[in-house]
Amino acid sequence: MTLELASARVVRKPWGRTDLRPWSELGCDGAAIGEVWFQRVDTAAPEPALLLKLLFTGEALSIQVHPDDAFARTVGLPHGKTEAWYVLSAAPEAEISLGLKRSLTSPQLRAAIVDGSIADLVQRQVAHAGEAIVVSAGTIHAIGAGLVIAEIQQRSDATFRMFDYGRPRELHIDGAVGAATAGPAPVQAPSERLSDARLVVARSAYFVLEQLDLAADTYWDIEADREVWMLVLEGSAEFDLLRAVSGDAVFVEGQRVRVRTGAGPVKALLAYVGDEPIATLFQSRSCESRLAMIGHSPELGRVHELAALTPGRGSGS
Repeated sequence: MTLELASARVVRKPWGRTDLRPWSELGCDGAAIGEVWFQRVDTAAPEPALLLKLLFTGEALSIQVHPDDAFARTVGLPHGKTEAWYVLSAAPEAEISLGLKRSLTSPQLRAAIVDGSIADLVQRQVAHAGEAIVVSAGTIHAIGAGLVIAEIQQRSDATFRMFDYGRPRELHIDGAVGAATAGPAPVQAPSERLSDARLVVARSAYFVLEQLDLAADTYWDIEADREVWMLVLEGSAEFDLLRAVSGDAVFVEGQRVRVRTGAGPVKALLAYVGDEPIATLFQSRSCESRLAMIGHSPELGRVHELAALTPGRGSGS
């Protein structure tokens, strides 16, 4: 049974930024930060299956590909890497690349990596805030400059670089050719509305990602029978005895957690292990539940007892 405010690990990248506000106050030393990883506070705890992170791009990332589980095991890795992006902010004309414009044979892909023409073959598209994209393992992809992205992924750092815009970093030609599905990206599945508050924006064989839009001063339950991450994007919320604000992530596993939103509405991302949305995982608490909570508060309970005994306060007054 676990409920904790996740810690943040800074990952330096040459394509990162020095100013991460409003999402984080990190990066004040002037060194570029590309990623912030959310982690368990207890470093001795079992490693989660998923990795939640924020990406901050001052320059374009490399064109790259991640292996699937089967290929990862052939090179000594425990599993592959499927991920999903949720665009938090995008500069005008900021781009992502997903898949290729046309299918290539393995020799053609190898030649395109060697001569750099892979940069002209990726399918580019303008990114928009609020957009979610699933990047299945094997899909050639890249993230452009001017973006802030929340990412949920299989916990793996297996990446094969194919083109790096002149930066002096190693390319991984053999791994990329072996791992890539060298063609157009799979069609993105449409979002799925579970309730007024819950919208499934991305799903894969490994995780489900939802966008939550919660009204101010409302009450909710997380029924976490599995690994669950919640990233607060706007507003603030109380998770039992924890309080999370914009830019904070909460990790829950194996317990029921009561959530109360603050004085303003809350926008958040909810990610959990599994391949299907779970209706009972995040639910609104009924009025009866709220009254039961009030009844457990000695001070508020006495107020309601007095109100019930005061003449003229009954029904029909």
